[in-house]
Amino acid sequence: MRGGRPRKGETGGMSTPAPAPVDRYVVATDGACKGNPGPAGWAWVGEDGHWAAGSIPEGTNNIGELLGLLHAITDHADVRELVVQADSKYAIDTYASWMDGHRRRGWVTSAKKPVANRGILEALIAARDARRAAGLPDVVLEHVRGHSGHVLNSWADERAVRASQHAAKGEELIWTSLRGLDRLDVASPPARAAGDRAGR
Repeated sequence: MRGGRPRKGETGGMSTPAPAPVDRYVVATDGACKGNPGPAGWAWVGEDGHWAAGSIPEGTNNIGELLGLLHAITDHADVRELVVQADSKYAIDTYASWMDGHRRRGWVTSAKKPVANRGILEALIAARDARRAAGLPDVVLEHVRGHSGHVLNSWADERAVRASQHAAKGEELIWTSLRGLDRLDVASPPARAAGDRAGR
């Protein structure tokens, strides 16, 4: 992911421009964490091979999942029908149901403890409300089974895992094809995804 040098699955040649506004766009998201808590990563990968990933030196898998969802939404603010595919029921349920309830209850759980990841949830609410204010429909969330051969999910997992490896070196960075890195070839899964069906 460093620089413009392509790795396996990244398209070579000149960097690609950001995608033009579209009516419908499908993107997969994922998070990864080495240790949980520990060095974490997040990623989204779009149906046209555009992608973004980030590293967090200290996080959790849930933080990675939520950040993948947040960046997928904010990076595609002009897409009318944004379809986000995630293997995390936690991220989907948080966005679809829980975050508004947490806010109504003053960001405390039923056990009167602070809600985890409040800052990310507030950013997700702001991103959703910005879409509504712009007259755009809510994001469509689809649950997909992880590590089962779903190509976009496999690529999102590969990017999130690679980001978590950078996080383990203490690096807090964001990489994205929207700012000059090469797009991915999402016609086939990444090489390491061959083991998805066997689990890990």
